[in-house]
Amino acid sequence: MKTGYSCSTEAAVALVAATPKSILGVLGNAAFGVDFIGFDCGFDGVTAANVPVLLELCYATFATNPPGTNSTSVTVDTTYGRAVTPGMTAARAWSAEPTVLTPIKEFLLTPNGGAIFYNFPRDRTPDSAVSNGFVLRGNAPNNVNVRATFNFERG
Repeated sequence: MKTGYSCSTEAAVALVAATPKSILGVLGNAAFGVDFIGFDCGFDGVTAANVPVLLELCYATFATNPPGTNSTSVTVDTTYGRAVTPGMTAARAWSAEPTVLTPIKEFLLTPNGGAIFYNFPRDRTPDSAVSNGFVLRGNAPNNVNVRATFNFERG
């Protein structure tokens, strides 16, 4: 049985109008990558007329600004399986975008209390190379706050 992990923003992340921002990210280490299982995110907007937010789940090499650099570190928790040290790092709310980001899934979601819960099919989960990972990035036409959670295993 594999061991599962999760991380969350642990606080609201402010999206500023028309400025792409990395909301949440996770990075594998030199021994393993990240097998990405799913994510959820939700907005606290209250204006029904606001234009939807573009959300992108991105593959990230973290060539610059890995979790904890120009971002706020968050905890990686064990959610099932053996309780072993996760070995991954995670963060939220980058002030300078990490590189290199390659979108692998994108969608629009209303900021008016919109939420999504997405799990990849079990035999089709994206995984990263060692010392790479994933980032959820948002681009909102209007100011709004977002919270998100990632679920993953060692890749």
